[in-house]
Amino acid sequence: MGVWGVFGSFSSFSRLTSVGNDDWIDRLNHIYTCVILVLFAIVVTTGQLVGDPIHCWCPAMFTGAYVSYTKWICWISNTYYIPMDDTIPVDISTREDAEISYYQWVPLILLFQALLFKAPNLLWRMLHGTSGLNLDKLTELADKTQYGSPDDRKRTIEHISYFMDRWLDSNRVYHMNSIVQARKQLSRILCCFCMKREGTFLIGLYMVIKLAYVLNCIGQFFLLNSFLANDYGVYGFEVMKHLTEHGAWKESPRFPRVTLCDFNIRQMVNVQRFTVQCVLPINLFNEKVFIFLWFWFVLVSVLSCVNLLTWFHTLYYRKQKVSYVKKYLKLGQVSVGQNEKKLFKQFADTYLRDDGIFVLRVVGKNSTDLVLTDLVVELWNIYRSRPMSKKSIAEEDYASHEGQESVA
Repeated sequence: MGVWGVFGSFSSFSRLTSVGNDDWIDRLNHIYTCVILVLFAIVVTTGQLVGDPIHCWCPAMFTGAYVSYTKWICWISNTYYIPMDDTIPVDISTREDAEISYYQWVPLILLFQALLFKAPNLLWRMLHGTSGLNLDKLTELADKTQYGSPDDRKRTIEHISYFMDRWLDSNRVYHMNSIVQARKQLSRILCCFCMKREGTFLIGLYMVIKLAYVLNCIGQFFLLNSFLANDYGVYGFEVMKHLTEHGAWKESPRFPRVTLCDFNIRQMVNVQRFTVQCVLPINLFNEKVFIFLWFWFVLVSVLSCVNLLTWFHTLYYRKQKVSYVKKYLKLGQVSVGQNEKKLFKQFADTYLRDDGIFVLRVVGKNSTDLVLTDLVVELWNIYRSRPMSKKSIAEEDYASHEGQESVA
């Protein structure tokens, strides 16, 4: 009962999509691609177990037991492909070089690929909590505010802003020295190598995860090149070229349906070698599966690369961070006065910092602009009401004045 309970927890697709602490490109990788790969693995496995995955044309002297033995020995010991117009080579090593060794393991490689697509998300879910903020719960609460009453909505926004404020304060550096200053400057360039007190831990981790998605997508072609041993990387181009020139589907030699099989039968002291011709119906499925996956992986790779560059520009372009926060304050009809411009810049740069703005972006991507507007306005009100914010402005002005005098 306990085992079925564990597997039953994965039966609901909503459980896979319930966590909203990433964007739709991430979910395209770790949810939809995984589901496609698992479904293909089930289809291929069904074709292998339910039907006959291989049929061999045996000599007339073979009885029923011989035919059954031939079928299974050719299935488990690999067949090899020689085009019909070519002569079967006499050299055994030449035949072995033409062996097709992938068809038995297709379900396993598909499941392994699904695990690779899921791995970056598992890493993200394990590590992002070390920042001190429960991003899963935060996005879940923000999403639920869309369906509650105005009072419940207001209370939830206040709770979210309270916890964000506590989190931002707990990760702040209160003592400044040369080492801290150096780390602060380094965090502007190499954020993923800095600690969470620099306010760049989450975005650094997220960019590493984004990069992992991209490397995984591209690495799938190298993995299948090695597994299929048939130059899979150009397979899609060949299919498109053939469809363009001939307008019809052509059987690919990468997934041959008619192959040859060599095996030995020991009879007392004699060992007799047979060569039979076999049909691999399972390659009908394999051919369609892997051509679909070629185009799918190209699509996911391109989208993941564009998404990585977009996030990189969004998170590291400093002016865009300030304008992003300012946009939602304007939507909340909050005007930043002339005497508060420095305070607003500090609100974005030194209060929210990179991680705080990243959290707001994640909330915005998994909720609505209305929810995000209320959250930004509430955080602004909390920050503006603090005596320390006015004190920091005065200290900044004083430091600037002292610097000008020293230069003079």
